[in-house]
Amino acid sequence: MNNDELRLNQQLDRIEQQLPRWCARSLHWMREPSMIWVRLPLGLLLIVGGIFSFLPILGFWMLPLGILLLAQDIPLLRRPTRRALIWLERRWLRWKKQRQKRPAKD
Repeated sequence: MNNDELRLNQQLDRIEQQLPRWCARSLHWMREPSMIWVRLPLGLLLIVGGIFSFLPILGFWMLPLGILLLAQDIPLLRRPTRRALIWLERRWLRWKKQRQKRPAKD
């Protein structure tokens, strides 16, 4: 296991701990090495669905999720995906902190 793969897995482990139980189990199951034959086609389908985000039900949310699934198996995507996850986590924490500081409206 190379450094990028290890760091991506650590980041995903942290995310798993913060997710609801049913979602964390699904993510853990999809990350199993034997699930490569599910991850690759599903990741590609999600990316294609994200490209057609102008259609009902399909949306832009599918694109990053597809890339996240493919990053498990494609080394070229691991580092940028990990960096994007770290950036999103920092933004999320900053947003939560700002919301807590706001005074309550009467």
